[in-house]
Amino acid sequence: MYTIIDIETTGNGIKGNKITEISIFKYNGHEVVDEYTSLVNPQCEIPSFITGLTGIDNNMVRNAPLLEEIIPKIEAITKDTIFVAHSVNFDYNVIKNEFYQLGHDFSRKKLCTVRLSRKLLPGYNSYSLGKLTAALGIPLTNRHRARGDAHATVLLFHKLLRAENAESVFKLFLNSKSQEATLPPALPKEEYEKLPTTPGVYYFKNEKGKIIYVGKAINIKKRVLVHFYDKKTKEITLCSETASLDFEETGNELIALLKESAEIKHLYPKYNSAQKRTIQQYGIFSYEDRNGIIHLAFNKIKMTPNALAICYSPTEARQYLEALCNTFELCPKYCHLQENVSSCSHYKIKQCIGICSDTGLVNTYNERVQEALKSLKDIQSDLVIKTNGRNAEENAFVIIQENSYAGYGFIPKEFSIEHIENLETFIIPQKNTLETQRIVESYMRKNPNAIFAL
Repeated sequence: MYTIIDIETTGNGIKGNKITEISIFKYNGHEVVDEYTSLVNPQCEIPSFITGLTGIDNNMVRNAPLLEEIIPKIEAITKDTIFVAHSVNFDYNVIKNEFYQLGHDFSRKKLCTVRLSRKLLPGYNSYSLGKLTAALGIPLTNRHRARGDAHATVLLFHKLLRAENAESVFKLFLNSKSQEATLPPALPKEEYEKLPTTPGVYYFKNEKGKIIYVGKAINIKKRVLVHFYDKKTKEITLCSETASLDFEETGNELIALLKESAEIKHLYPKYNSAQKRTIQQYGIFSYEDRNGIIHLAFNKIKMTPNALAICYSPTEARQYLEALCNTFELCPKYCHLQENVSSCSHYKIKQCIGICSDTGLVNTYNERVQEALKSLKDIQSDLVIKTNGRNAEENAFVIIQENSYAGYGFIPKEFSIEHIENLETFIIPQKNTLETQRIVESYMRKNPNAIFAL
């Protein structure tokens, strides 16, 4: 037994989205045996653009029953049935979430008529309900109203049940271990299955082949699946538009991060937002106080025009100063890592010489600070970072020239990665940006053994 369902709501996402109308047809595979349709009072204002789409306005639902009042009817008519809808994950998850908010559980097996149609009725230009039913000669009245859409879905489902290979396809789609119900409605299963489990960059494309999202991952296949399970409004909308996937293996996370950044800035995909914002830089600087003690500190870059080093978050700046403290046995108090203390914790564990409690050690302490400052100036300007290639026969590398990211490449293992003449043929030049500089510098601090001077 099946219940074919359509809902109208106050928005596009799952969380916070409220049902304004629900229509349910109980169908035994041959005919409709029961039906229930009702407007629902969402207890919130209906946005004007939703009213423009569905025709349902605030006056229409003002005296309609609350969802909690009709839950018993919904539970009764859908009990022991398979939940069917066009783009089922939307309708099912909105209902499930609304039930949960009211203290009720809602769990049914489900089928998606979009995915079933793509499998059993291939070759159509569009699988939206309006265009597909028109192409199949199925009448659709009261478009974007729950009963009209649900009734058209009943007629479509009737046709799908009688399509060639329907029995085996339905069995596959209802298999709890199958990912058919998880995948976006417009995405063929083969598109997901082709993804590798290796590091790289992946692309979501719409029906026109336009890239709408770029991401990076250590495991591409696993990361893409996370998008499909995510119930945030943005993810639901992204997945609903996704019709195909593409990818490029990088062999390692560093190049995946760099390539993702470059692709986002080049393609400016619709659903990428993380790297469209301005990056705040922080500068490490030094100064001498009235007692002659040299301090190290950090501040926003606009406040430190002659920065000794650049960091890209307060946390990263603190970690940078902590590393200098540990390496040169500096005082955390005078590196502004421990404020409002008389003596630092490093002095208690004998790493600091005690400058925080004995100003007679100023010259000795300042010599250590000068060593730390010299180490910053001595950093090589031309470097290569060695990392994993895309297969066992190659290494990957990232080139730093004059302290700026210059590109990456892949090189056979028989070539030495420490000689620039070996790398020149394999370099893929890239543009340096604040984002790529942040990525490279962060990686270098965490992986000093991967860096070689050129």
